[in-house]
Amino acid sequence: MDHSTGFLNMVNEARPRVKEISLSEALEKLSDTPGAVLLDVREDYEWNAGHVKKATHLGRGVLERDIEKRFPDKATPLLMYCGGGFRSVLAADSARKMGYSNVFSIEGGYKAMQDSGWPMEP
Repeated sequence: MDHSTGFLNMVNEARPRVKEISLSEALEKLSDTPGAVLLDVREDYEWNAGHVKKATHLGRGVLERDIEKRFPDKATPLLMYCGGGFRSVLAADSARKMGYSNVFSIEGGYKAMQDSGWPMEP
């Protein structure tokens, strides 16, 4: 997908503030970290078309509005993914700005997870 220059500039500006992790690091955190949440921040229509098994959905468009209701403990480990790893950087940065201290963006997002064989739900 071709992303606009302005969008890429926003993502690149946020990247130094966000912990990006690989798929293998994400698998390790999900299996070794009690209470870790795999959080899909894609749009509703993307979620409905298919998502990673055991993921929780909180779309990027409502993240700032709803995250504190869904995850009141700001130390909750949140491993975020989007379609390709760009929007999840912005989502993780927003959560960090709201006081969440254990937030990660999964590199490559849903596309990389599909390609590597993560279990999916239609």
